[in-house]
Amino acid sequence: MKVIVPAGGIGTRLRPQTHTRPKALIHVAGRPIISYILDEVRGLDVSGVVLIVGYKGELLKRYVAEEYPDLKIDYVVQEERNGIGHAIHLTRQVADTEEPVLIILGDTIVRTNLRKITKSKVNTLGVKEVEDPSRFGVAEVEDGYIVRLVEKPKVPCSNLAIVGLYFLRDSRLLFDILRQQIDRELKNHGEYQITDALQMMIDTGAKFTPFEIDTWFDCGKPETLLETNRQLLEGKRALPTLEGSIVVGPVSIAPSAHIVSSIIGPYVSIAADCSVTNSIIRDSVLDQGAKVSDCLLEGSIVGARALVKGGFKKLNIGDSSEVVFK
Repeated sequence: MKVIVPAGGIGTRLRPQTHTRPKALIHVAGRPIISYILDEVRGLDVSGVVLIVGYKGELLKRYVAEEYPDLKIDYVVQEERNGIGHAIHLTRQVADTEEPVLIILGDTIVRTNLRKITKSKVNTLGVKEVEDPSRFGVAEVEDGYIVRLVEKPKVPCSNLAIVGLYFLRDSRLLFDILRQQIDRELKNHGEYQITDALQMMIDTGAKFTPFEIDTWFDCGKPETLLETNRQLLEGKRALPTLEGSIVVGPVSIAPSAHIVSSIIGPYVSIAADCSVTNSIIRDSVLDQGAKVSDCLLEGSIVGARALVKGGFKKLNIGDSSEVVFK
């Protein structure tokens, strides 16, 4: 089985964090998003991983090479962002081997039994009931099989959102359909949608079953990134002991972080080499090397190597920024 991870998007809704790195490297609950995906892949029987990179792809390649040297990874560059369908099509030279294909979107964190999904005898899509299905691709199910897929419908046919997890046992048919889609320039919302390609597979008689995901985390916007941070931290029970400071769990604090005379938590992630002095921080994410002093921060995202000093603020600042409140 091949695993394909599209991670070439710009992540415009997560700016300014994505001004300096790809969305897959944004930290949540103490780790980059991509690490949650690749840790799950490590536990599967795979012949290789195909990582689709684009915007600031060299940073992603460097991180993966350093942290996952044991994984066999091929890189495919998506120079033009024409949708997920186009991105998957670009992998055909390394992934079109007639093996089953597992596709996991590079900004998707799911908690589920991937082994169970990959043992399916037919194509399987991860789905989750949501309140506003119009934001997602939606699956309509009859008698246990998916009969219709629609990308961001104005009038949803169901509330089952497609969560960015696809197991394609008919991988050769998938690549044939994607080639037809691109040759015929069949775009939807200005892009080649994987949802449309899967519907074309269904129309040819391919069988798809839904697999309901227990936990699906959305990291696409600052507010949902913070919500994901809160949910992922819920499982952390151990609290670090910081002399002269107070920790209110759950939190994730890197061992190399330097905390002085501060109150940290709840729901705070502090990455490696951060410095926090004389501050109160709750419901926030501090990326690697950030420095915060004399502040009360809540609901904030502080980028790598950014400096924040003074005041009671809600912030979303990017890497290497400096904010000083007088």
